[in-house]
Amino acid sequence: MIVDKVEAQKKLPSAIFIMGPTAAGKTDLAVSIAKDYPVEIISVDSALVYRGMNIGTAKPLPKVIKKYPHHLIDILEPTESYSVGNFRQDALALMLDITSRRKVPLLVGGTMLYFKALQYGLADLPSADPIIRARLSAEASDKGLLHLHNRLAEVDPASAKRIHKNDPQRIQRALEIYELSGKSLTALTQAPETLLPYQVTKIVLSPFDRKILHQRIEKRFRMMMGNGLLEEVTNLYESYENHNELTSLRAVGYRQVLKYLSGDYDLETCIEKAIIATRQMAKRQLTWLRAQNDTIWFDSEDSLVQAQVTSYLTRNISELNNKA
Repeated sequence: MIVDKVEAQKKLPSAIFIMGPTAAGKTDLAVSIAKDYPVEIISVDSALVYRGMNIGTAKPLPKVIKKYPHHLIDILEPTESYSVGNFRQDALALMLDITSRRKVPLLVGGTMLYFKALQYGLADLPSADPIIRARLSAEASDKGLLHLHNRLAEVDPASAKRIHKNDPQRIQRALEIYELSGKSLTALTQAPETLLPYQVTKIVLSPFDRKILHQRIEKRFRMMMGNGLLEEVTNLYESYENHNELTSLRAVGYRQVLKYLSGDYDLETCIEKAIIATRQMAKRQLTWLRAQNDTIWFDSEDSLVQAQVTSYLTRNISELNNKA
């Protein structure tokens, strides 16, 4: 049975995942591959889908996107919602189109939930209940978000460990699922594996030294501020009266700058909070990646990393031998 499954996988078209923590250099690596090989890039990032959110998301420059198109970038307004289910549906359609043109889908990003859903499918979770959500929001306002996080720890310790205590949306959703189904989010998402109809090569790009990653995160965020992030978020703040309710603006960096604009933080506190939150996000990304047993890791600090990755891919993916 296992042998049959392996043989079936070998007959499938190829796809490449380039994953890694934030600030690891994934976009640069993807572009370097796209320069010489028949691939098309699909963004796997829950923030890059939004227009007008460019600096804080480290969105590729327009001239780069024009020369090397990235699918699933700038497809929505910040007021619109985009679920993991939407991503999976869009990504599968794009992958089918790309392979039909004898190219290889190159999926690049740091939203690990998207990668997980794409490869293994989605659990059947209950729909949102506005009454429960309103009650949980009121309870968070009255007793504090930590109170809800502590309750989540009682009914779903694994989710409580994974979800940050200052993440109201995910805490409330996990509690809502428990109330609606009587089962924890963890139990419901342990769904049977759904075969992705591709032979996937998973590349992880990351500095092997955690201190270097932390330095890169701080340097990049301060550079974003110097490049106009404050002005970008100010424009979003002034454009949408309900900015505090928008899922798009809960992205790391944007959330902290909004706090500054609302008067909750001074500027240096805002910067420090954003850097800390980004480091915490990178830690969660790496924790998930280390749990995967079918990845190939490359040190982003190695000056030859791009050549190493392309060499590995051309040795292992026959479709790349037909250069564009």
